[in-house]
Amino acid sequence: MKKIVILISGRGSNMEALIAARDAGNLPVNLAAVISNRPDAKGLETAAKAGIATHYIDHKAFAGREAFDAALAECIDGFVPDLVVLAGFMRILSEGFVRHYEGRLMNIHPSLLPSFPGLHTHQRALEEGVRIHGCTVHFVTPTLDHGPVIIQAAVPVLDGDDEGALSARVLRQEHLIYPQAVRWFAEGRLTLDGARVRLSAELDDRAAFISPLLR
Repeated sequence: MKKIVILISGRGSNMEALIAARDAGNLPVNLAAVISNRPDAKGLETAAKAGIATHYIDHKAFAGREAFDAALAECIDGFVPDLVVLAGFMRILSEGFVRHYEGRLMNIHPSLLPSFPGLHTHQRALEEGVRIHGCTVHFVTPTLDHGPVIIQAAVPVLDGDDEGALSARVLRQEHLIYPQAVRWFAEGRLTLDGARVRLSAELDDRAAFISPLLR
C-alpha cells in the first residue's frame, strides 16, 4: 500500500476529500502524515481525529525558504512516502525541494492550467469572460503552477456568477479529481513521458471525472 504525506496550510478541504475517499474504501493508500507550515492550521485537528500523524513546521521560524524546505523535507522523509500531496499548501517551494520529490509531488490548482496560474483564479476567469473554467491536478515542477497534467475537470461559467459561486462549483470538482489522481498513482497507472502523463489502459467509469460538464 502506497504511503502518502499531505501538506496543508489551512483547513485542507482537499485533504478532507482524500480522507473521505480512504474511509469509503475508494482510496487504498496509507495516509501516513499531514504536515503544515502553520501551527494553527485547522486541518491538523481534522487529520488527528482521522487517526493520521500530524506535524507542523512554522516557516516563520526560518531565515529563508531553503532552510525551511530542508527542515520540511527532513520531516517528510521520516515517513518514507511514495507520494507527497499538496492540499492548499500556500508556500512557494524551492527548486531543490521540488527536484528531490520529482515525479512524486502532486498539486491541485483551481484553474484549467496553463490558464490562470497563481492566485485569484476565479476572479481572473470572470474578468476575462471565459465560459469554461475548472481545476487541474498535476505533477509539480520548479515553475510555479506548471507541470505534467494528470487530470482536469471543467465547469461552465454561468451568467450571474460571482467569485464565490464559481469557486464553490470548481471546489466540488477538486474533491472528485484529487482522490482519483492519487488512486491512479497508487495503482501504478501513471507514467511520466516527458511533459505528459500517460494513463494506463483498463479505464473504467471513474474516468468520467475528466468530463463533469454534463453532471
